[in-house]
Amino acid sequence: MSDELDLAKKKAAAAAKAKAAALAKQKAKETGEVTSEEDKELAKKKATAAAKAKAAALAKQKAKETGEATSEEDKELAKKKAVAVAKAKGAAAAKAKMSAQSQENKSEDELAKEKAKAIAIAKAKAAAAAKAKAANVEGVTQLDETAVKPSRNQPLLNTYVKVIGDHLGDQALEDAYINGLSKDVPTLIATKDSYFKVAQYLKFNEQLSFDYLSELHGSDFETHMEIYLHLYSYKNKQSVALKVKIDRDQPEIQTVQPLWEGANWPEREAFDLLGIKFSGHPKLERIMLPDDWVGYPLRKDYEPYDVEV
Repeated sequence: MSDELDLAKKKAAAAAKAKAAALAKQKAKETGEVTSEEDKELAKKKATAAAKAKAAALAKQKAKETGEATSEEDKELAKKKAVAVAKAKGAAAAKAKMSAQSQENKSEDELAKEKAKAIAIAKAKAAAAAKAKAANVEGVTQLDETAVKPSRNQPLLNTYVKVIGDHLGDQALEDAYINGLSKDVPTLIATKDSYFKVAQYLKFNEQLSFDYLSELHGSDFETHMEIYLHLYSYKNKQSVALKVKIDRDQPEIQTVQPLWEGANWPEREAFDLLGIKFSGHPKLERIMLPDDWVGYPLRKDYEPYDVEV
């Protein structure tokens, strides 16, 4: 009976210990405390591993920031890189040294040949550049020459000059040209003595028939005066310009009003503003300014008589 009582007591004590252990373990889980030695050892190992990992992470971060190697692998790689850089520098230095020694070992003849070769290459390059430049300039010149084509009115000008020369003599015209600034108009410059005869011939010759005067004006070139006429042929649908130069100190020329009535007022205007006299004009009077006006406003040396005007 006593044996059974002892066994019951032992079982109750064991159950109480187990229950106490379970309660302690439960409490440890809830509070994070370690109870048994095994659990304490396991917790210690975990803490040590976590500390090592944290230290390694900090060391690696520091290495990235400073450029230092941390692990053995990183250190080995850095070492290999340093060795490779050193070898490359050594090889470059050795090559430079050999080149310098080779240059020093060359004879004067070899150096002279190399120098002459370099000079020849430079000269060849300069010659090629000069040739290219010359070819370019020549090409531009040829282009300019081909771009300047004869005027389509050149045959007309040749015809006018020929027929006037055949009927009035070669001395009737001082010059003849195509005016590229005025729609390529054929332009004739008559002498002062032949001016009226040339104008008359341009109008009444059946081959020419310039029956319409569209413009007449005078100009002061300081060295001389000039009269300009622009004529048109309705029959041939062609234009021609006629010019004549006259003395500036005594500017006088025969009127063409009998040939073209349209010259009446333009000649009076030239008389009014330039002082050019047109002999034979039916009414050569001032057309814009009063009769007592002093001077001719379109002359280059004109100075107003009354500065207040």
